[in-house]
Amino acid sequence: MTKKLMLVGTASSVGKSTLVAGLLRIFMEDGLRCAPFKAQNMSLHAGVTPDGLEMGSAQILQAEACKILPDVRMNPILLKPTRDESSQVVVLGKVFGNVSSANYMAMKKELEKPILEAFRDLSKSYELLVIEGAGSAAEINLRENDLVNMGLAKKVDAPVILVADIDKGGVFAAIYGTLMLLPKDEKDRVKGIIINKFRGNLSLLLPGIKEIEALVGVKVLGVVPYLTLNLPEEDSLMEQREGKLEEKDLTIGIMKLQKTANFTDFQPLYDQED
Repeated sequence: MTKKLMLVGTASSVGKSTLVAGLLRIFMEDGLRCAPFKAQNMSLHAGVTPDGLEMGSAQILQAEACKILPDVRMNPILLKPTRDESSQVVVLGKVFGNVSSANYMAMKKELEKPILEAFRDLSKSYELLVIEGAGSAAEINLRENDLVNMGLAKKVDAPVILVADIDKGGVFAAIYGTLMLLPKDEKDRVKGIIINKFRGNLSLLLPGIKEIEALVGVKVLGVVPYLTLNLPEEDSLMEQREGKLEEKDLTIGIMKLQKTANFTDFQPLYDQED
């Protein structure tokens, strides 16, 4: 039987995608046939599989971590925002159409079948699937028909690790609030916590770790340091280093438009030394 592990977050941009990629590379190097899975990805940044089908760039990167080809079953639903309240819906790599937020909520039940079929079909080819949640695991307004976070974990019977970002501050409040908002059956699935993007002296963090473990009854499995990685961001032009204001032979300016897509094409420019 295929093993499963799911990573969910206290919020968006806590580092779930990168941690999933890192874990997959470790599992692959340990000899496991493994693959990523994200039921629904909302992003303007997509790529094309060898079959000519479209999927989220984060899952393509995760497939590369496994040294396997990307497969749309790894990301069956891709939402590409077109306006503030509508998105282009891509199902198993093919455009379904433009759907408003309200209509998408109404059709979520219909999407359960392709999501679960993709998961089960992918499971037949791999020993381990590492599942990535989306946004926060405690979006209580979206709990009904949830197929991306704890709702999916229950349907596929996956143990869960909660990822929290300490770099933005408030990490213990985020951990506590997330777990306290989960119903008991969902909270019981959370087997551990990862504190991500830590900078500084770890000894100063340990008292807080001890207290949060006592409060929520879940162990902190590890603290991951803040790392500057030249990996593409999934959602936005975040945390890019600023160029030095010095005279240069060539200055390149990039306009950040509201609906910029595939900005990762500019990554090689950011990677150049100033």
